[in-house]
Amino acid sequence: MADFVQTINTKTAVRELSTPIADVNAFNGIIQGILDDNPFGCTSYIQNDVTQDPVMKSREAYTARINFEDNLAATVGYITARAPSIAGFTANITELLANEALATAMGGDAVRDTDRDSFTCTLKCHDPSGEIYYVAFTRDHVTISSYSDDAIRTAVETWADTVPALA
Repeated sequence: MADFVQTINTKTAVRELSTPIADVNAFNGIIQGILDDNPFGCTSYIQNDVTQDPVMKSREAYTARINFEDNLAATVGYITARAPSIAGFTANITELLANEALATAMGGDAVRDTDRDSFTCTLKCHDPSGEIYYVAFTRDHVTISSYSDDAIRTAVETWADTVPALA
C-alpha cells in the first residue's frame, strides 16, 4: 500500500482581537481598505486564462440578531438572519424590525441585538512569490491560512498593527 508523502508545509496563524470590531461599517471599512490599497503587496495572476485580482473576496456572510422582548424587557424569543452581503444584512434588519405580524407571533417587540451580530469575510491573496493564501476576518479574530512563507504572516501582521480595530 502506498504512503502519503508530505509535499509542502502550510501554516495558520490567528490574532484574537482585544475588542470585537464595532459594527458592520467598521468591518466593511477594513475589508474595503485591503481591496482598495493592497497593503500586503499582492500581485495579480492568471488562472484558466483569466487575470485574477491580487486580493479578492472568496466568501462572506453577515448575520443579524433580533430579540423579541415582552413589556418587562425580558427576551421571549429571537431570530437570526444570515445574508451573503451587507445590503442583504441591512435589508434583513429593516424587514424584521418592521414586521408586526412576526412580533405578534413571537409575543414581544423586535429589538436589535447588535452585540450578537456577526460578520465574516475571507480574502484570497496572491503573494509575489506565487503563493496563494487566505486572510479571514470575523468580528473577534483574524486568521491567516494556507501560507508557508513566514514573510506573508509578517506582512499581514505589520499591516494589522496599524489598524486600531485589529489590536
